[in-house]
Amino acid sequence: MSFDLLLRGAQLADGTGTPLRPADVGAARGRLTVLPPGAPASAATTHDVTGLVVAPGFIDVHTHSDEATLLEPPDDRLAHAAVRQGVTVEICGNCGTSLFPTPRHPDFEAFAKAHTGTPRANHIASLSGHGTLRAAVVGHADRPATPGELDRMRALLDADLRAGAAGLSTGLIYTPGTYADTGEVAALAEIAARYGKPYVTHLRDEMAGVERALEEAVEIARRSGAALHVSHHKSAGRHAWGRTARTLARMAELRADGMDVTCDVYPYIAGSTSLSAMLPPWANEGGFAALQSRLADPAQRERMREAIAVGVPGWENTVGNGGWDRVSVACAPHLPAVEGSRIADLAGASAQDPLDVVADLLAGGEVTIISHSMREDDVRRVLAWEHAMIGSDGVPKPGRPHPRWAGTFARVLGHYARELRLLSLEEAVRRMTGLAAARFGLQGRGLVRDGAHADLVVFDPARVADRAGYGSPLLPPDGIELVVVAGEIVVSGGAVTPARPGRPLRA
Repeated sequence: MSFDLLLRGAQLADGTGTPLRPADVGAARGRLTVLPPGAPASAATTHDVTGLVVAPGFIDVHTHSDEATLLEPPDDRLAHAAVRQGVTVEICGNCGTSLFPTPRHPDFEAFAKAHTGTPRANHIASLSGHGTLRAAVVGHADRPATPGELDRMRALLDADLRAGAAGLSTGLIYTPGTYADTGEVAALAEIAARYGKPYVTHLRDEMAGVERALEEAVEIARRSGAALHVSHHKSAGRHAWGRTARTLARMAELRADGMDVTCDVYPYIAGSTSLSAMLPPWANEGGFAALQSRLADPAQRERMREAIAVGVPGWENTVGNGGWDRVSVACAPHLPAVEGSRIADLAGASAQDPLDVVADLLAGGEVTIISHSMREDDVRRVLAWEHAMIGSDGVPKPGRPHPRWAGTFARVLGHYARELRLLSLEEAVRRMTGLAAARFGLQGRGLVRDGAHADLVVFDPARVADRAGYGSPLLPPDGIELVVVAGEIVVSGGAVTPARPGRPLRA
């Protein structure tokens, strides 16, 4: 047998969770063949991978990398952080925000065309974001959608799902998505159900109200008939620590009763989002320019301060549940000197109230933050759940982004699987590959078997480990030896090669 690429001497983790087994793996014309060890075969390129594990390419089920490769000028460190840790498919469009429908990318086809026309090392798929749909049809007003507007959103979603979008996502803490009621979301999720695609949700509350928010998601799934996938499942903030014991028990109960419910998780106790999300929903009504105007008004600023102190019904109050000392600046392009600093420290250094610091930061433009809001026992509990897959929730922006964008998959394999033995290596690989491909309709991916797409990662099970940290967030991991996309080597010895075989995928 003749191949383009042949890997000899592998220990194969095939993506099903079954024990490692010896095998040789060949790739020809972008497809795989699994061979007995030492089987007669030739290849244009052969690698001896004795002592290494060969696995399906990792699928990052939760990214915000929608335009990481579309930036001008391109930032290769950001664009390639995922593939350098073995990610061969990124699924973007999460938390209710996708590149479409927008004036630049009016639909999924335009999104796919943009990524087809830009060289990529790995593949990309996308969900359709409810918040982006709502912004396109309703705008940023805090009001219910009219019947006609809802019909228009449903029609746009139908076209994008038919074209290959991987499902419907919501971010019900983010405006304008948070302005929608349960009925609006259920009506949209019905369209996802028609195509057998999931409803993927950043819950309306991941803090003190996480259990109530989960029940809203369950209601949406029941009313629509769509499978439910809970994004980056956590219980954040001191009033919610430990509640994953109850939310996971609830999801297990739902599965036992026949509901198709899964989640994803990242292996860190800090999250990352926009600084504007730290402010009450009414402050963001009308869009970012309206928020800036409110922040410039001392009376409106005082009203925001009070809302953070006492809370707003139905609002996930991150700062009220934690404090400004737990929030640091990740990306502030207009003021890079503050990146890495905590809001409370900036306030102390300038003798200002923290909200006044926030107003000054947002006056210059959008700001991304890191919120240290979770507890390790909750992270481990979700990682241990057999129906939790791995998603980085990576936000690839310049500055000091969260290290999860460069470290998530290696951290699970090294720290949580090898060192803590929270799950086996084979099970960790299954969560990153076969389970993810099945959930998001990525046919022919996520498994190493005859005829599958030739997306692979080769790693050293004794060395694989994350190196990215909050001070140096884009350091590549150790132990990732080869990454193969569509049969071409895109990472070798940790370095990105010139090959760019990645393309947009249609679910």
